[in-house]
Amino acid sequence: MERHVVVSFGPSAEFEYLCDHPHAAVGTNDEAWRWLDREFVALECEVVTPTGKVLIADKILAVARCAGERRFATDNDWSNQFACSAVLALKRDFVRVDVAENLVSY
Repeated sequence: MERHVVVSFGPSAEFEYLCDHPHAAVGTNDEAWRWLDREFVALECEVVTPTGKVLIADKILAVARCAGERRFATDNDWSNQFACSAVLALKRDFVRVDVAENLVSY
Protein backbone atom coordinates (compact mmCIF):
# COMPACT_ATOMS: atom_id res chain seq x y z
CA MET A 1 0.00 0.00 0.00
CA GLU A 2 1.30 3.44 -0.91
CA ARG A 3 1.40 6.15 1.66
CA HIS A 4 1.39 9.84 0.81
CA VAL A 5 3.33 12.57 2.60
CA VAL A 6 3.36 16.31 2.00
CA VAL A 7 6.01 18.49 3.63
CA SER A 8 5.26 22.19 3.33
CA PHE A 9 7.43 25.19 4.08
CA GLY A 10 4.82 27.55 2.63
CA PRO A 11 2.65 27.81 -0.49
CA SER A 12 5.61 27.94 -2.88
CA ALA A 13 7.64 25.19 -1.22
CA GLU A 14 5.75 21.91 -0.93
CA PHE A 15 7.28 18.49 -1.37
CA GLU A 16 5.22 15.36 -1.99
CA TYR A 17 6.27 11.76 -1.47
CA LEU A 18 4.72 8.37 -2.12
CA CYS A 19 6.11 5.71 0.16
CA ASP A 20 6.01 2.02 -0.42
CA HIS A 21 7.81 -0.23 1.99
CA PRO A 22 10.15 -2.13 -0.39
CA HIS A 23 11.96 1.10 -1.29
CA ALA A 24 12.29 2.44 2.22
CA ALA A 25 15.28 1.76 4.43
CA VAL A 26 12.84 1.27 7.29
CA GLY A 27 9.91 -1.06 7.11
CA THR A 28 8.47 -1.21 10.60
CA ASN A 29 7.06 1.23 13.11
CA ASP A 30 10.02 0.60 15.45
CA GLU A 31 12.58 1.21 12.70
CA ALA A 32 10.81 4.45 11.78
CA TRP A 33 10.90 5.64 15.39
CA ARG A 34 14.62 4.82 15.65
CA TRP A 35 15.39 6.66 12.39
CA LEU A 36 13.47 9.73 13.55
CA ASP A 37 15.19 9.58 16.96
CA ARG A 38 18.63 9.46 15.29
CA GLU A 39 17.81 12.39 13.01
CA PHE A 40 16.35 14.39 15.90
CA VAL A 41 19.66 14.03 17.76
CA ALA A 42 21.88 14.45 14.69
CA LEU A 43 20.12 17.68 13.69
CA GLU A 44 20.23 18.90 17.30
CA CYS A 45 16.47 19.48 17.32
CA GLU A 46 14.70 20.86 20.33
CA VAL A 47 11.05 20.71 21.28
CA VAL A 48 10.04 22.71 24.30
CA THR A 49 6.93 21.43 26.01
CA PRO A 50 5.69 22.21 29.51
CA THR A 51 5.67 18.51 30.44
CA GLY A 52 9.02 17.70 28.86
CA LYS A 53 7.43 14.96 26.76
CA VAL A 54 8.04 14.89 23.03
CA LEU A 55 5.25 13.33 21.00
CA ILE A 56 6.09 11.64 17.72
CA ALA A 57 4.26 14.39 15.78
CA ASP A 58 6.41 17.00 17.58
CA LYS A 59 9.53 15.05 16.68
CA ILE A 60 8.52 14.76 13.01
CA LEU A 61 7.83 18.48 12.82
CA ALA A 62 11.12 19.34 14.57
CA VAL A 63 13.16 17.12 12.24
CA ALA A 64 11.53 18.69 9.18
CA ARG A 65 12.14 22.20 10.54
CA CYS A 66 15.76 21.53 11.47
CA ALA A 67 16.51 19.78 8.17
CA GLY A 68 15.06 22.74 6.31
CA GLU A 69 13.57 23.37 2.92
CA ARG A 70 16.92 23.10 1.17
CA ARG A 71 17.50 19.54 2.35
CA PHE A 72 14.07 18.47 1.15
CA ALA A 73 14.78 20.11 -2.21
CA THR A 74 18.24 18.60 -2.69
CA ASP A 75 18.53 15.32 -0.77
CA ASN A 76 16.01 12.90 -2.27
CA ASP A 77 17.22 9.83 -0.37
CA TRP A 78 17.01 11.57 2.99
CA SER A 79 13.66 13.24 2.30
CA ASN A 80 12.09 10.00 1.07
CA GLN A 81 13.36 8.28 4.19
CA PHE A 82 11.86 11.05 6.31
CA ALA A 83 8.50 10.71 4.57
CA CYS A 84 8.38 6.93 4.92
CA SER A 85 9.45 7.13 8.55
CA ALA A 86 6.73 9.69 9.27
CA VAL A 87 3.88 7.57 7.91
CA LEU A 88 5.18 4.42 9.56
CA ALA A 89 5.75 6.04 12.94
CA LEU A 90 2.29 7.63 12.90
CA LYS A 91 0.66 4.51 11.41
CA ARG A 92 -1.21 6.64 8.86
CA ASP A 93 -1.65 6.50 5.09
CA PHE A 94 -1.46 10.28 4.70
CA VAL A 95 0.62 12.78 6.65
CA ARG A 96 0.98 16.52 6.07
CA VAL A 97 3.89 18.24 7.80
CA ASP A 98 3.33 21.98 7.61
CA VAL A 99 6.48 23.60 8.94
CA ALA A 100 5.25 27.14 8.24
CA GLU A 101 2.07 26.55 10.28
CA ASN A 102 3.82 24.38 12.91
CA LEU A 103 1.33 21.58 12.30
CA VAL A 104 1.26 17.86 11.56
CA SER A 105 -2.04 16.50 10.28
CA TYR A 106 -3.20 13.12 9.07
